[in-house]
Amino acid sequence: MEKQKNTIGRRKEAVARVYISKGTGNVTVNDKDYKEYFALVYLQNQVELPLKTIDAQDKFDIKVNAAGGGIKGQAEAIKLGIARALCEVNIEFRPALKAAGLLKRDPRSVERKKPGKRKARRSFQFSKR
Repeated sequence: MEKQKNTIGRRKEAVARVYISKGTGNVTVNDKDYKEYFALVYLQNQVELPLKTIDAQDKFDIKVNAAGGGIKGQAEAIKLGIARALCEVNIEFRPALKAAGLLKRDPRSVERKKPGKRKARRSFQFSKR
C-alpha cells in the first residue's frame, strides 16, 4: 500500500471519515489521541476491535474525522470505518472481520416523535377526572 485509503463509517447521527496508511499504530480522532478523545475504556475497545480481530494493532496509522451524534455513536462509526478501510487495504482481512460482525452498519436509530404523543410512543398522562 503506497498511499492512504479512506472510508466512511456511520452510526445513528454520527459520521466518521477514516484515513488509513501503513505505520506504527497511531490512532488519532479529531487531532487527539483516541485514548484522550474516548475517556471510557469500553469506547476505546470499540475503536481497537477491528485491528485486534486481524491482529494488526501496530501496522497501520489511522486518522479520523468524527462529527455528529454522541460519543458512543462516534466510537461505533469509527469501528465500522476502520473495518471497511482494512478490507480496502487487504481483501484477505474480510472473512475475519465479517465473522466478527464488524462490516455490518447498525441500522437502529431514534424513532421520530408522533403527533398526539409525548414522545415517539409514550402518551400524555391520562386523567379520568
